[in-house]
Amino acid sequence: MKASLLASTLFAAGALTLTAGVAFADPLPAPSFAGPLAPNPNPVSVDAGPLGKVSVGGALSGLGLAQDHPVPGDQDSTADLSNGQIWIEKTDGPVQFYVQAGAYSLPALGSAYIKSTDATTGFYGAVPVAFLKFAPNSEFSVQVGKLPTLIGAESTFTFQNMNLARGLLWNQEPAVSRGVQANWAKGPVSLSVSVNDGFYSNKYNWVSGSLAYTLNPADTVTLIGSGNTGTTNKSTLATPLVQNNSQIWNLIWTHSKGAWTVTPYLQYTHAPASTPLGIAHEASTTGGALLVKYAFNPTFSLAGRGEYIGSTGSLASGAPSLLYGPGSRAWSLTLTPTWQFKTFFVRGEASYVKADHVTPGFAFGASGTATSQSRAMIETGLLF
Repeated sequence: MKASLLASTLFAAGALTLTAGVAFADPLPAPSFAGPLAPNPNPVSVDAGPLGKVSVGGALSGLGLAQDHPVPGDQDSTADLSNGQIWIEKTDGPVQFYVQAGAYSLPALGSAYIKSTDATTGFYGAVPVAFLKFAPNSEFSVQVGKLPTLIGAESTFTFQNMNLARGLLWNQEPAVSRGVQANWAKGPVSLSVSVNDGFYSNKYNWVSGSLAYTLNPADTVTLIGSGNTGTTNKSTLATPLVQNNSQIWNLIWTHSKGAWTVTPYLQYTHAPASTPLGIAHEASTTGGALLVKYAFNPTFSLAGRGEYIGSTGSLASGAPSLLYGPGSRAWSLTLTPTWQFKTFFVRGEASYVKADHVTPGFAFGASGTATSQSRAMIETGLLF
């Protein structure tokens, strides 16, 4: 707490002076940043006695949102805290740790905006990510705790991603899971395997695996597979019943060279029929997305995202809704200009979602029959 207060004071003053017992470290390995936002290059590092060197960082940001066709319970416009988080981590030695705590919102396209007060309590609590890491050598490690998912090309929190709001494909994926994860990397190959509770169900019957191969300094290909090995009847805001009993596959290519970052990826999900869960017919989704970022200069960049996702099934067959009713499909476009100077940033976002083959009551607007939604957002804050 004292270290975070010191960091906030130093950054607010616009100065980074050394204080007794406090130094400044290299950029922290966690949380991950896909850009265009960059983490503080000089995070605070504290001598924590028997724990050794402990680094401290964080994010403080707010957002404004305006949209058409809000669903019941949502609003035409709102302002909110998007991040009030701090992270503390130890990144050296055979025993390491990471703790991320605070309030957050998780805006996502095509779904109602949930205020940070409700999102924090309804999703992953005030400590959304926390784990111990055992690293006996540079090639192998094991993590235990509340872990970021291996699935998908977008991360959980606003500051981590090219776009402010997560996309339509992200809505089919878990974000944080409790469990254990083993990691191994050598040369161009990286492998991670996890046993976890999927969509935060507290039932440890999910298995996830990620295999990445670095083709060259600019290009990496990743194959991800994950799924529930049994059945789980839990249903909450963080644990959607059908998705938590599904399997998910991703194929992701990442190209990063010069001013460009380009990430196309494919996703397939399958939810089997289950009599105990009341799922009368299987359903699946097939989707693809293209995420692109171009940096005009060190302070200004533009990111874009295009997506398409389609689902199978029908009301007549008793298939569950994975999108906007059984058999529905949707596409989206998002543009996100970002300006960042040192630790301060401002970014805007314009997005459009178009759905068709919707089931009345499952789409947008007060009656759930509108087939599109436009949204404008702005976010500003500090990464300290």
